[in-house]
Amino acid sequence: MRSSEGSLVSNETLLIMDTQNGIVARLGELANPLLDTLSEVLDAARAKDIPVIFVRVAFRPGAPEASPRNKSFAAVSQSDAFNELALSTQIHPRLAPRDGEVVVVKRRVSAFSGSDLETVLRAKNIDTLVLTGIATSGVVLSTLRQAADMDYSLVVLSDACADADSEVHRVLTEKVFARQATVMTSGEWITQLASKT
Repeated sequence: MRSSEGSLVSNETLLIMDTQNGIVARLGELANPLLDTLSEVLDAARAKDIPVIFVRVAFRPGAPEASPRNKSFAAVSQSDAFNELALSTQIHPRLAPRDGEVVVVKRRVSAFSGSDLETVLRAKNIDTLVLTGIATSGVVLSTLRQAADMDYSLVVLSDACADADSEVHRVLTEKVFARQATVMTSGEWITQLASKT
């Protein structure tokens, strides 16, 4: 999008991905520092009227969307852990969506897979995605790859993502993501936001 002066103007949105109760619980001692960081990022986005979109992974009762051929999701149909109505699939209360904030339900790893995220982004004329969430090697990586192929501009907030494997997180945020995204800390992004009028 171009302003009246002809310069490029970014329409960005903050994606908070897979920060649902069951996934946050798996982080153990990493959970509270991540939730603290995400809360600060969320507050900063809301203060500057940056749209926030929450993404969660969940399935209908009985998980008819989970193929037995899919190694990651084959066992889902045998458990209620990812039932879309279960407490485990609801956004963690420390990051509770406000009225009017979009919550997207996806059926695979990428935020785009089996969801209406692209439709929402088009409707809001969004061209830049700020990525956060759990896990760095899961939803963040998969969403980044797909969004890059869809020509979105991308920002990854390195300390607002987490992975059970700290080395995988480090390699992705320090060596891999920068090929397709701007990687920065949440503090750097918040400072950048504060400087915008």
